[in-house]
Amino acid sequence: MQTQQTQQHTDHPRPAVPVTTAHAAPAPAEPLLDDVSVAVLAPGHPEVTPSWELTVLADGLRMLAVHADGVPVEIRLSVPLGDAAGYWHPQAGWRRTLVADWEGRGRVSLVDGAPVGCLYAHSGATLLTFAVADPVPEADIRFGVSEENDTHVVHLSLPASAEPHRLLLVPRAPSVASALRPLRAWFAAAHPPMPVPDAARLPVYSTWYAFNQDVSAAAVEAQARRAAELGCGALILDDGWQRFGNGRGYAGCGDWQPDPAKFPDLAGHVARVRAEGLRYLLWVAPLLIGPGADCHDRWAASAPAPATVPGARVLDPRLPGVRRHVVELCVSLVRTYGLDGLKLDFLDEAAVYAGDGAGDVGLAMTGLLAELRRALEAVRPEVLLELRQPYTGPGMAPYGNMLRSLDCPADATANRVQTLDTALLAVGGAVHSDMLMWSRSAPVEAVARQLIGAFHAVPQLSVRLDEVPPEHLAAVRFWLGRWRLHRELLLDGAVEPGRPDELYPVVVASRGDECLMSVHGDRVAVLDFAAYRRIHLVNGSDRDRLMVEVTGGGGRVTARVHGPDGRMMADPPAHLPEGPRPLAVPRGGLVSLVLTEGPR
Repeated sequence: MQTQQTQQHTDHPRPAVPVTTAHAAPAPAEPLLDDVSVAVLAPGHPEVTPSWELTVLADGLRMLAVHADGVPVEIRLSVPLGDAAGYWHPQAGWRRTLVADWEGRGRVSLVDGAPVGCLYAHSGATLLTFAVADPVPEADIRFGVSEENDTHVVHLSLPASAEPHRLLLVPRAPSVASALRPLRAWFAAAHPPMPVPDAARLPVYSTWYAFNQDVSAAAVEAQARRAAELGCGALILDDGWQRFGNGRGYAGCGDWQPDPAKFPDLAGHVARVRAEGLRYLLWVAPLLIGPGADCHDRWAASAPAPATVPGARVLDPRLPGVRRHVVELCVSLVRTYGLDGLKLDFLDEAAVYAGDGAGDVGLAMTGLLAELRRALEAVRPEVLLELRQPYTGPGMAPYGNMLRSLDCPADATANRVQTLDTALLAVGGAVHSDMLMWSRSAPVEAVARQLIGAFHAVPQLSVRLDEVPPEHLAAVRFWLGRWRLHRELLLDGAVEPGRPDELYPVVVASRGDECLMSVHGDRVAVLDFAAYRRIHLVNGSDRDRLMVEVTGGGGRVTARVHGPDGRMMADPPAHLPEGPRPLAVPRGGLVSLVLTEGPR
């Protein structure tokens, strides 16, 4: 909702600090918002002088609209460094501190990242937060510290458009998470997300790390029974179910027919797993085509570029025949085998065609995915569609309802960081962890650590449940039970994970008078009994205690302390006065506190 126009620029900018990036000519700029300055250019079109206007939207958002007579534009933003600590964006990976302006650059599209960024200070407060309002077209981004001007700059190069180029801006906020919340709300209204059935919000059993490609109907059914008993709501049959699905390469992709030795009756197998109470999803990479597939010669001309994964080429989604093929393939799989949904893998491979001058990949994928959703919902109204980083941004919200972390086998830290990164921009869909795996010889604390790393997302499991030790199963049963008990708090509450460059060491999810904190590392957790009556502390550290600081008066509490396998521990605290103190909580364990009486 537009409520007020606050600033307008026409043809004669008021000179300010020149906004530049290394190797780019400076351009005169104007004040925009807070300490942010802006310059707008039309590179290669000296006859065009872009104009812009800034308006105030609901929730305090600002909308920068740039008018450029249908030519490409470059929008340059600049802000003084101040006490800047890091710059977060969806493609940051592990580079989430500051980089030089000659180093920070990227290309984003609908299926590969999103044109969003947030500069923040050591206090956690934001200095600059922006998002391109249209997340579909390809965009080039350059960013980093300007050594010449002591500023942090962002250059956005956007393609020609008949409509104004629009950029959302968020005024300074206390944290990255609080700055991105109004952006998620705006995108949810602009791009209504796909409905999220309850099954998308339940733990998942996946075959990938447990079996890789060595799967069979009997082995999967044995896991399905145990997964259902542990509280899973869905099963994903990953790579290896299809003919030529061996050897970890993708040279056999394209036919998408069951391997008769592994799954002689795939429809019957799916029905048996569903009878255990699990929804069933099948892995498919519909844009990949390999020379070993029977259909390769038919589609080779439609896949001119090699994939970044070994052995395959990429079908060009800009071709109408490719889009029809992908839709027909996916619908046929769901209908023929009685599936509840699909794990759509390697959609980001379409980005190999970005910038080649033959058409925008994001626009093509929008058409493909919109038709795919319509066709699948006609067959299965509550269809489940899993998407994976990096194609989980706001523009993908209408096309998937399970948003999974990038692969990070056995890495609890990466699972925590990547799921929280995804959740910062998630619109509608349920955020899922990468599949959890661990060694059979691991101590039970290590099993709990894997589950705790995925606790602020929907956990996915991928171990052979019939082969792990009983204490491992006890830990899985306990933590999945706790997760389901606190599901609404974890998935629907307000989440504050802290600074991205610190890798989210203390994550707080709150709802009403209840909060849950997971602590990773030797950090102090603040227990604010003025704000919350019920507080749950999860010990993801390597110590058998948690350091807390009680505020809000403290008082008498009832407490339950659990070990990593769920066993109750003796001597829980009964009184927590204000101030700092340690709490005895085993590593991989949990303490739940309920305030029963305030300070006297």
